[in-house]
Amino acid sequence: MPGQRPPAASRTVPPARRRHPRPTARLDPRLLRAFLAVAEELHFTRAAARLYVAQQALSRDVRRLERELGAELFVRTTRQVTLTADGERLLPHARRVLEANEALLSAFAGNGPDRPLLVDVNSPGLACGRVLDRARALAPDCELLARFESGLTGAAEEILAGRLDASFGRFAGLAPAVRAGLAQQPVRYEPMAVVLPEDHPLAALDAVPLDALAGETVYAGAGNPRTLEWTDLARHLFEGRGIVLAPPAPVALGVEEFQRIMAKKRNPVLAVVDFPTMSETVRRPLIDPVPLSPVSLVWRKGLEHPGIDALRRAAVEFAAEEGWLRRPVDGWIPASDAGIMTGQD
Repeated sequence: MPGQRPPAASRTVPPARRRHPRPTARLDPRLLRAFLAVAEELHFTRAAARLYVAQQALSRDVRRLERELGAELFVRTTRQVTLTADGERLLPHARRVLEANEALLSAFAGNGPDRPLLVDVNSPGLACGRVLDRARALAPDCELLARFESGLTGAAEEILAGRLDASFGRFAGLAPAVRAGLAQQPVRYEPMAVVLPEDHPLAALDAVPLDALAGETVYAGAGNPRTLEWTDLARHLFEGRGIVLAPPAPVALGVEEFQRIMAKKRNPVLAVVDFPTMSETVRRPLIDPVPLSPVSLVWRKGLEHPGIDALRRAAVEFAAEEGWLRRPVDGWIPASDAGIMTGQD
């Protein structure tokens, strides 16, 4: 009949509309972060590690973004991941949107002295805590609040997301795409140590030669996604020396839980010389050579705050007073860290 709509089964939808439905009016930035990580890594496993999410969750976010945009963004095979033409087209837009999002968060937070600066010092008792204390004295009108993220990999993600302002750690251990959004200043070559059960045969030594650890299984944070830079440093150090990297242990939250798990595992623990003493253990410096943990102050690029200025000045003062940036003749660091610590990379 005139004016009557045809049955639903007989209606047709233009092919172009079926292939490219109109994108949702509210696109979750998380989906764009998932896309950008995969687009830059071209590897789902590495992208998931970079975002600290399960690979299954990352794949789910990418598929959801493809559905919402009505476009296939990646060609996936068992051997490689590549961008489609639509993926290439989306890439610059995704970068601009996420950069604008970060700029908005930074602008909203404000950078004046009245806004507290959130500073990760890794764990209580470490040298970066002394830098924070000195910075507070140098900038008494600023509020610098300590946080304890336990690893630079995890802290860097928080900094880039605007939930943290500064941290300390091994800058070379971060992914290049993460480093691109951060600024850094070398702070210290921190001598490394090993924490041993007090009845361990090596506990009787005043200092432990690296060769003496051959055949030992040493814990260095394997399995903790927030301390990847530390585990990577251990791999470099252990390579060719017969030292075994301990398999992943449950991620412990808090000193007491860490002590309990390490006491149960009884593995030596790779640490730094300022690492807090744990019950029923001894801490011994490592020698022959002296392995060094390269520590930098790290903050978000473009962040201007008097608290950052105070942290940088405090680090310079300690370097001058205590020789923190004088590398010992027998000091060891990975080749990848040398340029960063001397300002040549």
